[in-house]
Amino acid sequence: MKSFLVLVMLTACAAVQQDLSGKMFTFPQKTDTDYVSLTASIQDFSSITVCHRSFTDLKRDHILFSLSTPSYSNAFLIFWDDKNKVLELNIRDQTVEYGWPDYKPNMWHSICTTWDSSTGLVQLWFDGQPSIRKYISSGSNIRGRPIIILGQEQDSHGGGFDINQSFVGMMSDVHMWNYILSPCEIQSYVDIKNFTPGNVLNWKALNFQITGRVLIEDKQKICY
Repeated sequence: MKSFLVLVMLTACAAVQQDLSGKMFTFPQKTDTDYVSLTASIQDFSSITVCHRSFTDLKRDHILFSLSTPSYSNAFLIFWDDKNKVLELNIRDQTVEYGWPDYKPNMWHSICTTWDSSTGLVQLWFDGQPSIRKYISSGSNIRGRPIIILGQEQDSHGGGFDINQSFVGMMSDVHMWNYILSPCEIQSYVDIKNFTPGNVLNWKALNFQITGRVLIEDKQKICY
């Protein structure tokens, strides 16, 4: 176990594909240098669904998911604005906000986010509860080489990190699709039942690279 932790904590570890079922990424400290890069082969998105689970005690702004392209630093971004108590969704540098008072610290939350370029509508599913759909950006796909990062918010393509927006905590079950998941599929994800794994990012076959102090650990379960 000791040698395993040393390997995953090395700065700029080589990219690997790994089945992370039952695992989580642990981001143990506030920095602007520690993160996980995720590899996606697709470079043209007309629609997107991203689902993930996170656990944190942060009482400040922090990033949850950051995808940038050469044209847009916030091509697809999920961000918690603590001052205003809203989850921000950014598509091609455009922003909508969702007030969500149930985003509580020290517990796992499942968040799924969808966007369709044809309608321009986004929707948030928080612990299985759907939001209203809001207009954000339509008419153009998200194109260009994507850089997807967990743990830091990109203000430029692959960089521009702000320590005060970093994520500290645990993250697991990250999946991404290039289409809109049905409500039943999203509920199956939330309930940890059988669902179609992401065809862009698949937690069970994830291509990733760790930079800095990020650990891969067994996902903690609460016993009753």
